[in-house]
Parts: sequence; C-alpha cells; structure tokens
Amino acid sequence: MSEVLFYHLEHQTLDDVLPLLLEKTLARGWRAVVEVSDESVRDHLDRHLWTYRDESFLPHAKEGDGPGERQPVWLTIGPDNPNGAAVRFLADRAAPHDIEAYERVILLFSAEDQAAVTEARSHWKTLNAAGHDCTYWRQTGAGRWEKKA
Repeated sequence: MSEVLFYHLEHQTLDDVLPLLLEKTLARGWRAVVEVSDESVRDHLDRHLWTYRDESFLPHAKEGDGPGERQPVWLTIGPDNPNGAAVRFLADRAAPHDIEAYERVILLFSAEDQAAVTEARSHWKTLNAAGHDCTYWRQTGAGRWEKKA
C-alpha cells in the first residue's frame, strides 16, 4: 500500500510549498511526478520551478521537453509517469488514480477552494478505506507542518 499525505494549504500557496517538498523528495533520491488538472497551471509551475529561488532551481520537464525518463521531476496533466517516479504529487484538484504504483502520494489542496477541500475529504475516506497509510498535515501560523491525523 502507498503512503498518502494530505497537505492542507492554509497559510501558503502551492507556489510556496511545492518547491520545498520537491527538494526534499529529490534529496531522498526519489523521482517525482507532479499532476495538475489544467495545462495553464502546469505551464505556470514549469516557469516557477526554474525561478522560485535566485540561488537554485529544480530540474524538471513536461511533455514536449524531451525524454521523460531522464527527468527527476515530470509535470503533467494526465496519469503518465515517464520518469519512473516513486512519488506522485496531486494538486489543482487532480484526482488520485493507480496510486499503488507509488511509494508516496502527496495531495495538496487549498483552503480557499471549498470544492478542493470537499474532494480531499472524499479521497481521504476512499483511500483510507482501501488500506493506504493516510496522514493529514496542517500548517501552523508559524509556518511549520504538523501531523493532525
């Protein structure tokens, strides 16, 4: 079974949180796929991951950028996993599918999007009932992540 982490974005945006989580993923030697539900969001993340910090960037690619198998991070709007990633990030209301293929699945959802919160609750119930190791992470006012469930 996969480990599934739910990150409730209340104090920071996806742009703030995703690069840090990807850095931690790559530091562990894992490859990652980031799935979103809209091309414009994917393209925004593509630009953002090159420029989010002056002193560094996250190497990544998306469809049309060349061979996916060479990429540590792959950005997608579909179920593909051309880089053989062990970790799948789901954001922008992308729904979990075939998660058994991953060691870890991370769902990121914004507190400002009530539909996303409702969908995350539904995914929690379904994935927990299926026997996956689900944890819920909430950010404190100081910016630290705390495991709540």
